[in-house]
Amino acid sequence: MDGGIQTTDFSMRPRFFAATLILSTASVHAGDWGKASLDKDPIEECVDLGGRVEISYASDYLYKGYLFGGDTVAGQVGYTFEGLATKIHLGIGYANVISENTFPNVANDDLTLSVRADLPAVAGIHSAVSYTYHAYPEGPNAVFWPSGHGELGLHLSRDLAVAVVKFDLAYNFGLPNAWNATLPTLGNQESGAWYWDLGLERRLELMGQGIVLAGGVAHADNYWGLAPTTSSGGRSSGWNHYYLRASLPVELNCRTALTPYIAYSGAPDSWLMDGAPDWANRQAQSDILHGGVNLSVSF
Repeated sequence: MDGGIQTTDFSMRPRFFAATLILSTASVHAGDWGKASLDKDPIEECVDLGGRVEISYASDYLYKGYLFGGDTVAGQVGYTFEGLATKIHLGIGYANVISENTFPNVANDDLTLSVRADLPAVAGIHSAVSYTYHAYPEGPNAVFWPSGHGELGLHLSRDLAVAVVKFDLAYNFGLPNAWNATLPTLGNQESGAWYWDLGLERRLELMGQGIVLAGGVAHADNYWGLAPTTSSGGRSSGWNHYYLRASLPVELNCRTALTPYIAYSGAPDSWLMDGAPDWANRQAQSDILHGGVNLSVSF
């Protein structure tokens, strides 16, 4: 598994302190009117120190197009280090499926540890490399240490003015063999699998509010081991799924953003996700309409 709300008004408090400061200054420097005041740099209230906290809810838990569960809550903490020529992003996240599967051998959580490094842009192409480790503390075989697998990623993006094109390539060192503990029906003793995702993203202004539209298609090469369903023709590699997504990021203040979204995941006939087992105990997945909301706070 990959695959995430309240604010408090302190507007009166700064005014109170400002008034107190003015009165104090007037009483101390009553005989100094007209003199140039000592210059004090203004305090920046929204200085970005590199940290970020996110909390999210999703109606469905999808990992790379595969539906593993229903209602899910997740949280993530990240920090960015500024280097001379790059930025290093560190993150730890946890997702837990609330409406758990009745299937006894499917893990209902995902603990991720990640590191990502931004590379210098070349010809307008922004790139980054990453490593993410997935662990499943509630997995069926997680007695002393959760089962897991690591994934190396390459991320490319370029702004074409009309839209931003994105390409994500992943190589997983442990899959599909690592799925054997989580998805026993996909027994495969191989290791090493590829997955790529090509998509477009565009931000539109509608009635003074920005709306982000995105869509793309994904391809998997031995990522799921044995074919998830016989309707794919018994292939373990091929087109995985396509997706559409609309999100509405709302800036609550300079540090906090609330982003609700709605999305669709589809798989035509013979694609790998067409008719794949649905661990959320509903109809076999092919057409999934899902949504959620994400709250992010930077500091």
